[in-house]
Parts: sequence; structure tokens; C-alpha cells
Amino acid sequence: MNSPKSRGDWSLRLARPADAAMMPGIELAAASAFAAEQDFDFSHTRSEPDFARLIRKGHCLVAHVGEAMAGFLVAEPFSRELHIWEMDVLPAYQRRGIGAGLVRAEQIDARNTGFKALTLTTFRDLTWNAPFYARLGFEEVTALDAHPRLAGELANEADDGLPAERRCAMIFFLD
Repeated sequence: MNSPKSRGDWSLRLARPADAAMMPGIELAAASAFAAEQDFDFSHTRSEPDFARLIRKGHCLVAHVGEAMAGFLVAEPFSRELHIWEMDVLPAYQRRGIGAGLVRAEQIDARNTGFKALTLTTFRDLTWNAPFYARLGFEEVTALDAHPRLAGELANEADDGLPAERRCAMIFFLD
């Protein structure tokens, strides 16, 4: 994945340290879709240094349309699992398969680097969240006692004000 992979009118590549500067703005723009439908604040984004820290771990991807960064996916290893922290696509570039392409590329990266699963937390009831990931092969984790890291992440999200009853953890097992 060192060279860009073309996907029609967009391409993917591994994220580089300089990409971290664009990521907070993309995250904020993508969150605008939530803000229109939700009663909580999505204006808090990861910082550029936080994105840079994740990029240094080597499992983050960016998508471009021409020269413009259109989206990204940031992930972090936890033992034998790779956790997707964030996947965002600018509203102007949504519905082109970019988000699905980012997730599929991360599935390939995780499999090729020896991880046993990909994990994430998301909204269970928004079509571009849990149902989107389910179409890509993720399953909701219902036995959270068997996944203490994911249970802890959901608890942290609730402490940060996200509605616990609407959140879920998901997992994609790699062959």
C-alpha cells in the first residue's frame, strides 16, 4: 500500500505525518451530518498531534480525489486486534465508495500484518454507522464481558456524553 491505489476517481495510500494537519478539519466537516440529527456536540475533534501519533503507528490511510484529501481512516494496534478510531469522508465526496474502500483496505492491511480482528465503536442506529459496517462484515459485540477493552471504550464514550444506549462495539474477524 505504499503507492496510491486507484478506485475510479479517487485513490488510497498510507497516511504520512503531514496528512495529520488536514484530518481535524475533515473530521469536523464529516461530523456535520451528525450535528443535524443529534442533540449532542460533535465539534470536538482529535488534535493534529493525536492524528500524527496514530499515523506513526503505521495503520492509517488517506483517500484523495485528485490532489484533495477526501477522507481518512485511523487505526491503532491493541495486541492482536487493530482498532479503528475514526473514519471520515468530507461531505462533498461521500457516496462514492470512499469510506467502504478505506475500510476494505484496512481489512487487507490488518490481515496481511497478522492481526486477528478489526474492532471499532459506533452508533448502532445510524445507517452510515453500524449498518454500514455490518455490510462490510463487522458484527456487533454482544458479549462485552469477553472484550474488556471494547467495554472500557464504550464506558469512556458514555463518560464523554455519548448516549450509551445508542453505542455499540463491532468486530471483524480476519481469517
